[in-house]
Amino acid sequence: MLLVLGGNASPTKEDVTTALAAVGIECDEARLDQLIADMAGKDIAALIEAGKGKLASFGGGGGGGGGGGGGGDAAPAAEEKKVEEEEEEEIDMGGGMDMFGGGDEGGGDY
Repeated sequence: MLLVLGGNASPTKEDVTTALAAVGIECDEARLDQLIADMAGKDIAALIEAGKGKLASFGGGGGGGGGGGGGGDAAPAAEEKKVEEEEEEEIDMGGGMDMFGGGDEGGGDY
């Protein structure tokens, strides 16, 4: 079908084999012979139109998508968060560092 859409109105067995080989695909000759026999004399536009209806019955893709990356990274990420929390704990400097002007008294309840 791609060869026909590409401008080759009547691709031969050799045309199909060459096209498939160009993308690294080996062809089963018996099945290719059967395909060419089945396609002989058929209108490609009609086949495509009929195929669209069949594809519609499959539903569609999409849906889920994305997700969050590799599952193996979950534990290290949680571990990193734990390390960050430990580093952020306040350190008692022994007074004298009160933001609210409490001086050496350790800050008051204002």
